[in-house]
Amino acid sequence: MDLESIYRLRGQQFARVAWAITGDRDLAWDALQDGFARALLAADSYAGDSQLEAWVGRIVVNAAYDILRRRRREVPTSESSPREPSEEPTPTHGLRDAVAQLPERQRLAIFFRYYADFDYAQIAEVLGIERGTVSATLSAAHRALALTAHQEVPR
Repeated sequence: MDLESIYRLRGQQFARVAWAITGDRDLAWDALQDGFARALLAADSYAGDSQLEAWVGRIVVNAAYDILRRRRREVPTSESSPREPSEEPTPTHGLRDAVAQLPERQRLAIFFRYYADFDYAQIAEVLGIERGTVSATLSAAHRALALTAHQEVPR
């Protein structure tokens, strides 16, 4: 599979992962475009020792984090973006907040499993961990999210 095919087949999924990281649809598309541009420029350095999809996925994740870092340097920390008054809290906000609180590896494993539909082998390649560690990482993330959900249930 070549980069163009991956873009056509996985572009939407990679954009969802980038959106989950950045929290902003426009920044996610910027990360997607930047990630694929980086992949095109670095195509000669692809060693072929991992799946091309996983290699590109990691590049897109790195691009999303780079955009966040640049954004944080540009935006003064005293300015927070409060929720719009008309935007009501929903259960999705609680889940989004809970996922955001997970350690990075758990968060990325969740993103790639459920946003990009990667299998465990692909997730292992993207994260640079063993396949069995992916299972343990996802299990720990699920437990943490279940605990958070249990704590938020009104009694």
